Amino acid sequence: MTPLNYKHLHYFWVVAQEGSMTRAAERLGVAVQTISGQLSLLERQLGKALFNSQGRGLVLSEAGRVAQGYADQIFQLGEALTEAVETSGSTSTLRLKAGISDGIPKLLAYRLLSTVTSMPADVRLICDEGEFDTLLADLALHRLDVVLTDRPAPAGGNLKVFSTPLGEFATALFATSALATRYQQGFPNNLDGAPMLLPTRHHALRGHIDRWLENTNIRPKIVGEFEDSALLTTFGREGLGIFPAPLALAEQISTQLEAVPLGPMLGVSEQIYAISNERRIRHPAVEALCAAAPQAGMTPGV
Repeated sequence: MTPLNYKHLHYFWVVAQEGSMTRAAERLGVAVQTISGQLSLLERQLGKALFNSQGRGLVLSEAGRVAQGYADQIFQLGEALTEAVETSGSTSTLRLKAGISDGIPKLLAYRLLSTVTSMPADVRLICDEGEFDTLLADLALHRLDVVLTDRPAPAGGNLKVFSTPLGEFATALFATSALATRYQQGFPNNLDGAPMLLPTRHHALRGHIDRWLENTNIRPKIVGEFEDSALLTTFGREGLGIFPAPLALAEQISTQLEAVPLGPMLGVSEQIYAISNERRIRHPAVEALCAAAPQAGMTPGV
């Protein structure tokens, strides 16, 4: 039997995850024709069609689902092999490649990941920030070990990942001292017309905030909407407007952003998830993160 061409298999694996040759070609940086040719060679070698057309996309055939299961294991073990060889013969440094969704408060990400850096093992964090879909795609390609985000991975699809809830964090409104003197007394009924900074509607938290504003019959003046939580808090620190943040971070926000809590947004909370690959060999730092987060000084469900 002719040995399997792992380059062909890798192209198949990416197409299976993306559900489209076009998207797979964009992710791999090659032409669609190259993808198509490699897949044809693999199907010819295996003697089975691996995909069926469905609308403008592709779905795995029965043989394709079997092949994907083996490809998942092959490339997961390949990633583990690479990491093991890189650290062999040197200090036993454990690398954790973490993706941080741009909507996650950075102080909260630090608090969560501090449970990893405090492990007995020598840990090196490699952090990336980006949009949810981009980070999830990088996780599927094993460029990341874990993604911290405000929503679980979508159900269904070809991605084999776990979504582990790390906690639910009560939200409060914060402001600089100058704004607090105007809006702290009589909170929240005095917030009509108050300048407010909010996450964009792409973020899960925004829907909860909008419902709170509607239920409390408050109509603030929204002076800024931000995709990136760090940018939102930067504008908040400069006094442009009142801004939401986890109540559990009040001390750090006071120290680093020179802002004080006006009051809690009752019923508004932010759920944080760790999304990781379905691996035969689980990353010990990911396991530590998922196990320790509820005890890391962040009270779930406040």
